[in-house]
Amino acid sequence: MNHQIRATELRIIDADGEQLGIMKPGQALQLADEQGLDLVEVAPGAKPPVCRIMDYGKYRYEQKKRAQEAKRHQKMVQVKEVKFRPKIDNHDFEFKKNHCIRFLKDENKVKATVMFRGREVTHADIGEEILRRLLDELKDLAAVERAPKLEG
Repeated sequence: MNHQIRATELRIIDADGEQLGIMKPGQALQLADEQGLDLVEVAPGAKPPVCRIMDYGKYRYEQKKRAQEAKRHQKMVQVKEVKFRPKIDNHDFEFKKNHCIRFLKDENKVKATVMFRGREVTHADIGEEILRRLLDELKDLAAVERAPKLEG
């Protein structure tokens, strides 16, 4: 920017986007100063390097605003966990299934867990049956990312 530009010749673009041609840095700086603007190097790798006459503060502000806008439109995918028990009633199952549907429609991932207590863990097949039933009822909304497995 301004006096930090070290090239011997520069291709200059004015504030309106028109090419002014190839100039020496001193001449380009003088032109920018006359307009009350800054000389900013936008393409240092080009031959000759491309510089633009612009308001650098305004340029940085607009860049920051664009970055914030892009960040705001970026949605973080969350993993929602829905816990079931081996002896779950049909109404409770439907209620939790509807929660899963709502989470999936909001574009979140759903982790379904069957929690066993005490000796219930000997009937792991009941837990797998609950998860299979849930998968069958959600097959048009969701895809299985990881197969059911016994943990803990």
